[in-house]
Amino acid sequence: MARHIYACPLRWSDMDAFGHVNNAVFLRYLEEARIDFLFGSEFGKGNHSFSDGSVVARHEIDYLRPLVHRPEPVVIESWVTHVSRASLTVSYEIKDEERVYARASTVVVPIDRETGRPRRISDEERELLAAYRDDEPAADQADAVEGAVAV
Repeated sequence: MARHIYACPLRWSDMDAFGHVNNAVFLRYLEEARIDFLFGSEFGKGNHSFSDGSVVARHEIDYLRPLVHRPEPVVIESWVTHVSRASLTVSYEIKDEERVYARASTVVVPIDRETGRPRRISDEERELLAAYRDDEPAADQADAVEGAVAV
């Protein structure tokens, strides 16, 4: 099982009044990692499967620790935890060498651009996604919420 690794820079504008990365910004981080995974990585090279488009059907985020601005990027690991006939679930961990700041998942639905309707995931796409397929890691007791991320 492979995980896609994306180094996500933290921007000063990501901060809220409390000095934390704002909770809504985490969605942008996930989007950047997902686009890099599906289109810019080894998975995406030469694979035009999802280039017609996709839509996000659901996001789920568990904020485990506050993330504060710093010059070093955070790492976002992405992998596939579920593939159905017409959707896939991408899971993520936003972390550095010492801590996991958030765990998240996104349900992605590929669409037919001409009709704007959901489409089935092809056998070829399933095969490509299988290399990144894994069960989501169990939450560790050490990952208990240490503080809320400000809204």
